[in-house]
Amino acid sequence: MLLLAVNLQYAQESNDTEKLSLDEGPISSQFDYIARRSGNYRADGVRYEVVKESNLYKLRKNVLDSIAEMNKKTGELKATIAGHETTISSLNKKLDETTTNLAAVTEEKDSMSFLGIQVSKGTYNFILWTIIAGLFVLLGAFIYKFRNSNILTQEAKQNLSELEVEYEDHRRRALEREQKISRQLQDELNRQKKSK
Repeated sequence: MLLLAVNLQYAQESNDTEKLSLDEGPISSQFDYIARRSGNYRADGVRYEVVKESNLYKLRKNVLDSIAEMNKKTGELKATIAGHETTISSLNKKLDETTTNLAAVTEEKDSMSFLGIQVSKGTYNFILWTIIAGLFVLLGAFIYKFRNSNILTQEAKQNLSELEVEYEDHRRRALEREQKISRQLQDELNRQKKSK
C-alpha cells in the first residue's frame, strides 16, 4: 500500500513537472517548476534549496522579458489613454460649444426683436397687446367724438335749415311789405299828382 501511494505521488509529481516548463506558461508556473526541480539539503540545522543555475538564469530572463512586455503594454495603454483623453477633451470642448450655441438659439427662439431690441416673448406680447388695446381705446374715443360731432353737425344743419326757412319767410314778408309800401307810395304820389 505504501508503495502504491508513493508511486501515485511520484507519478502525479512527474505529470505536474512535465506540464510545467521554463519555456512556456505564466511566470507563476515557471516558479513552480523551479521549486519542484530544486533540491534541498540540511547543513548545521539550516535547510537550503539548491536551484540549477541555468534554470535560474532562464527564469530571470523570462521575468525580465515579461516585465519588458508589460512595460510595452503599459506604454501602449498610456498612449491609448492619452489619445482617449485628447478625444474626450475635444468632445467636451465641442459639447461646451454646442451647449453655448443651444443656449443662444433657445434665448433667440424665446425672444423677439422689437425696435431693434431683443425682448422676451412675454414682454413682446405685453407690449403688442398694450398697443392694440391703446389703439382700440383711441378708436373708441374717435368714434365717440365723431358721433358727437355728427350730432352737432346734424343739429347745426337742422338749425340752418330752419333759419333758412325763417329767412325766406322774413324775406318774402319784407318783400311783400316793401311792395305794399311801394304801392302805397305810388298811390299817394298818384293822388298827389291828381290833386295838383
